[in-house]
Amino acid sequence: METFPSRYFTPREVAAHARPGDLWVSFLGRVSDLSPLVRQHEGDVLLRPILEAAGKDISHWFNPKTRDIQTHVDPLTGCVKYYTPQGRFIHIPPQLPRSDWANDFGLPWWKDSKYEVGILASKTRHIRIVNTLTSQEHMLEVCAEESMWEILWRYLPHNAHAASYTWKYEGVNLDMDKTLEQNKIPDEDVEFCQLNLDSDLYTPGILLYFNDDLTEF
Repeated sequence: METFPSRYFTPREVAAHARPGDLWVSFLGRVSDLSPLVRQHEGDVLLRPILEAAGKDISHWFNPKTRDIQTHVDPLTGCVKYYTPQGRFIHIPPQLPRSDWANDFGLPWWKDSKYEVGILASKTRHIRIVNTLTSQEHMLEVCAEESMWEILWRYLPHNAHAASYTWKYEGVNLDMDKTLEQNKIPDEDVEFCQLNLDSDLYTPGILLYFNDDLTEF
Protein backbone atom coordinates (compact mmCIF):
# COMPACT_ATOMS: atom_id res chain seq x y z
CA MET A 1 0.00 0.00 0.00
CA GLU A 2 1.39 3.37 -0.99
CA THR A 3 1.95 6.27 1.40
CA PHE A 4 0.25 9.65 1.05
CA PRO A 5 2.56 12.68 1.33
CA SER A 6 -0.40 15.02 0.89
CA ARG A 7 -3.98 14.33 1.84
CA TYR A 8 -7.22 15.57 0.35
CA PHE A 9 -9.96 16.93 2.57
CA THR A 10 -13.65 17.49 1.94
CA PRO A 11 -15.29 20.81 2.94
CA ARG A 12 -17.22 18.83 5.57
CA GLU A 13 -13.94 17.66 7.13
CA VAL A 14 -12.61 21.22 7.23
CA ALA A 15 -15.84 22.44 8.83
CA ALA A 16 -15.38 19.91 11.66
CA HIS A 17 -12.36 21.94 12.88
CA ALA A 18 -14.16 25.09 13.96
CA ARG A 19 -13.01 25.71 17.52
CA PRO A 20 -10.27 28.07 18.78
CA GLY A 21 -8.19 25.10 19.91
CA ASP A 22 -8.74 23.22 16.67
CA LEU A 23 -9.12 25.75 13.87
CA TRP A 24 -8.82 24.96 10.17
CA VAL A 25 -9.58 27.09 7.14
CA SER A 26 -9.29 26.47 3.43
CA PHE A 27 -8.25 28.92 0.75
CA LEU A 28 -7.14 28.72 -2.86
CA GLY A 29 -7.42 24.95 -2.84
CA ARG A 30 -5.29 24.35 0.26
CA VAL A 31 -6.24 23.45 3.83
CA SER A 32 -4.45 25.09 6.76
CA ASP A 33 -4.46 24.34 10.47
CA LEU A 34 -4.24 27.72 12.19
CA SER A 35 -4.50 26.31 15.72
CA PRO A 36 -0.82 27.11 16.48
CA LEU A 37 -1.33 30.68 15.25
CA VAL A 38 -4.37 31.07 17.50
CA ARG A 39 -2.44 29.78 20.52
CA GLN A 40 0.48 32.09 19.76
CA HIS A 41 -1.76 35.18 19.61
CA GLU A 42 -4.34 34.19 22.21
CA GLY A 43 -6.28 37.23 23.42
CA ASP A 44 -5.26 39.42 20.48
CA VAL A 45 -8.19 41.36 19.02
CA LEU A 46 -6.74 40.73 15.54
CA LEU A 47 -7.73 37.07 15.89
CA ARG A 48 -11.44 37.89 15.62
CA PRO A 49 -11.79 37.57 11.80
CA ILE A 50 -9.85 34.30 11.88
CA LEU A 51 -11.96 32.89 14.71
CA GLU A 52 -15.12 33.86 12.84
CA ALA A 53 -13.81 32.06 9.73
CA ALA A 54 -13.09 28.79 11.59
CA GLY A 55 -13.92 25.75 9.47
CA LYS A 56 -14.78 27.85 6.40
CA ASP A 57 -13.32 28.58 2.98
CA ILE A 58 -11.78 32.07 2.86
CA SER A 59 -10.62 32.12 -0.76
CA HIS A 60 -12.51 35.40 -1.24
CA TRP A 61 -9.94 37.07 1.04
CA PHE A 62 -7.28 36.47 -1.63
CA ASN A 63 -6.29 37.48 -5.13
CA PRO A 64 -6.06 34.11 -6.95
CA LYS A 65 -3.39 35.43 -9.34
CA THR A 66 -0.97 36.69 -6.68
CA ARG A 67 -2.15 34.29 -3.93
CA ASP A 68 -1.90 37.27 -1.59
CA ILE A 69 -4.58 39.18 0.30
CA GLN A 70 -6.86 41.32 -1.87
CA THR A 71 -5.76 44.97 -2.19
CA HIS A 72 -7.42 48.31 -2.85
CA VAL A 73 -6.52 51.99 -2.91
CA ASP A 74 -6.96 53.28 0.63
CA PRO A 75 -9.20 56.39 0.51
CA LEU A 76 -7.41 57.87 3.53
CA THR A 77 -3.81 57.53 2.31
CA GLY A 78 -4.22 57.05 -1.44
CA CYS A 79 -1.88 54.06 -1.19
CA VAL A 80 -2.47 50.46 -2.20
CA LYS A 81 -3.30 48.53 0.96
CA TYR A 82 -4.61 45.13 1.90
CA TYR A 83 -8.40 44.99 1.63
CA THR A 84 -9.92 43.38 4.71
CA PRO A 85 -13.64 44.25 4.96
CA GLN A 86 -14.01 41.44 7.50
CA GLY A 87 -11.64 43.35 9.77
CA ARG A 88 -7.89 43.60 10.10
CA PHE A 89 -6.33 40.32 11.23
CA ILE A 90 -3.00 38.84 12.31
CA HIS A 91 -0.02 39.92 10.12
CA ILE A 92 -2.00 42.66 8.33
CA PRO A 93 -0.26 46.02 8.90
CA PRO A 94 -2.25 48.94 10.36
CA GLN A 95 -3.73 51.55 8.06
CA LEU A 96 -1.25 54.19 9.25
CA PRO A 97 2.31 53.79 10.61
CA ARG A 98 2.41 52.85 14.30
CA SER A 99 5.30 52.42 16.68
CA ASP A 100 3.80 49.30 18.21
CA TRP A 101 3.53 47.41 14.91
CA ALA A 102 6.09 44.59 14.87
CA ASN A 103 6.80 43.31 11.37
CA ASP A 104 9.56 40.88 12.34
CA PHE A 105 7.29 37.81 12.25
CA GLY A 106 8.78 36.48 9.01
CA LEU A 107 6.27 35.05 6.55
CA PRO A 108 2.62 35.97 7.09
CA TRP A 109 0.53 32.94 7.99
CA TRP A 110 -1.14 32.70 4.58
CA LYS A 111 2.27 32.27 2.92
CA ASP A 112 3.79 29.96 5.54
CA SER A 113 3.67 26.32 4.45
CA LYS A 114 4.05 25.08 8.03
CA TYR A 115 0.30 25.61 8.52
CA GLU A 116 -0.71 23.58 5.47
CA VAL A 117 -2.16 20.15 6.20
CA GLY A 118 -3.48 19.15 2.80
CA ILE A 119 -5.49 19.91 -0.30
CA LEU A 120 -9.16 20.84 -0.53
CA ALA A 121 -11.11 18.51 -2.81
CA SER A 122 -12.24 20.20 -6.01
CA LYS A 123 -15.26 17.91 -5.90
CA THR A 124 -16.61 15.25 -3.56
CA ARG A 125 -18.47 12.07 -4.42
CA HIS A 126 -20.63 9.62 -2.49
CA ILE A 127 -20.08 5.90 -2.89
CA ARG A 128 -21.53 2.75 -1.34
CA ILE A 129 -19.09 0.10 -0.15
CA VAL A 130 -20.65 -3.32 0.30
CA ASN A 131 -18.83 -6.09 2.17
CA THR A 132 -20.10 -9.25 0.46
CA LEU A 133 -18.81 -11.41 3.32
CA THR A 134 -20.85 -9.70 6.06
CA SER A 135 -23.47 -7.90 3.88
CA GLN A 136 -22.59 -4.68 5.68
CA GLU A 137 -22.96 -1.50 3.63
CA HIS A 138 -21.43 1.92 4.27
CA MET A 139 -21.83 5.27 2.54
CA LEU A 140 -18.68 7.36 2.19
CA GLU A 141 -18.07 10.90 1.04
CA VAL A 142 -14.73 10.90 -0.78
CA CYS A 143 -12.62 13.32 -2.77
CA ALA A 144 -12.73 12.93 -6.54
CA GLU A 145 -8.93 13.19 -6.70
CA GLU A 146 -8.30 10.33 -4.30
CA SER A 147 -6.93 6.97 -5.39
CA MET A 148 -8.71 3.80 -4.36
CA TRP A 149 -6.00 3.27 -1.74
CA GLU A 150 -6.91 6.61 -0.18
CA ILE A 151 -10.59 5.67 -0.28
CA LEU A 152 -9.68 2.37 1.39
CA TRP A 153 -7.94 4.41 4.08
CA ARG A 154 -11.20 6.29 4.70
CA TYR A 155 -13.05 2.99 4.94
CA LEU A 156 -10.69 1.47 7.54
CA PRO A 157 -12.72 2.66 10.58
CA HIS A 158 -15.52 0.42 9.30
CA ASN A 159 -13.29 -2.55 8.44
CA ALA A 160 -9.71 -2.79 9.71
CA HIS A 161 -9.07 -5.65 7.25
CA ALA A 162 -10.23 -3.71 4.18
CA ALA A 163 -6.98 -4.50 2.36
CA SER A 164 -7.80 -8.23 2.67
CA TYR A 165 -10.56 -7.79 0.10
CA THR A 166 -10.66 -7.51 -3.68
CA TRP A 167 -12.48 -4.33 -4.62
CA LYS A 168 -14.77 -4.59 -7.65
CA TYR A 169 -17.19 -2.42 -9.60
CA GLU A 170 -19.64 -4.15 -11.93
CA GLY A 171 -17.58 -7.32 -11.71
CA VAL A 172 -14.27 -5.67 -12.67
CA ASN A 173 -11.30 -5.56 -10.30
CA LEU A 174 -10.41 -1.98 -9.39
CA ASP A 175 -6.91 -0.57 -9.85
CA MET A 176 -6.17 0.70 -6.35
CA ASP A 177 -3.63 3.23 -7.65
CA LYS A 178 -6.28 4.97 -9.76
CA THR A 179 -9.20 7.28 -8.94
CA LEU A 180 -12.88 6.43 -9.25
CA GLU A 181 -13.07 8.14 -12.64
CA GLN A 182 -9.93 6.39 -13.89
CA ASN A 183 -11.54 3.11 -12.84
CA LYS A 184 -14.51 4.02 -15.05
CA ILE A 185 -16.86 4.61 -12.13
CA PRO A 186 -18.86 7.48 -13.64
CA ASP A 187 -19.72 10.71 -11.87
CA GLU A 188 -23.25 11.38 -13.10
CA ASP A 189 -24.08 14.40 -10.95
CA VAL A 190 -24.24 16.71 -14.00
CA GLU A 191 -26.62 14.39 -15.85
CA PHE A 192 -28.85 14.07 -12.76
CA CYS A 193 -28.89 17.86 -12.39
CA GLN A 194 -29.85 18.34 -16.05
CA LEU A 195 -32.72 15.90 -15.57
CA ASN A 196 -33.77 17.58 -12.30
CA LEU A 197 -33.19 14.33 -10.45
CA ASP A 198 -31.73 13.83 -7.01
CA SER A 199 -28.23 12.40 -7.45
CA ASP A 200 -28.64 10.59 -4.12
CA LEU A 201 -31.16 8.30 -5.83
CA TYR A 202 -28.24 6.46 -7.40
CA THR A 203 -24.92 6.01 -5.64
CA PRO A 204 -22.23 3.82 -7.26
CA GLY A 205 -21.70 0.60 -5.34
CA ILE A 206 -18.28 -0.99 -4.84
CA LEU A 207 -18.33 -4.65 -3.81
CA LEU A 208 -15.65 -6.13 -1.55
CA TYR A 209 -14.76 -9.82 -1.82
CA PHE A 210 -12.77 -11.43 1.00
CA ASN A 211 -9.35 -12.83 0.02
CA ASP A 212 -8.96 -15.22 2.99
CA ASP A 213 -6.19 -13.28 4.70
CA LEU A 214 -6.17 -10.73 7.52
CA THR A 215 -4.12 -7.79 6.29
CA GLU A 216 -4.57 -4.93 8.77
CA PHE A 217 -3.39 -1.31 8.78
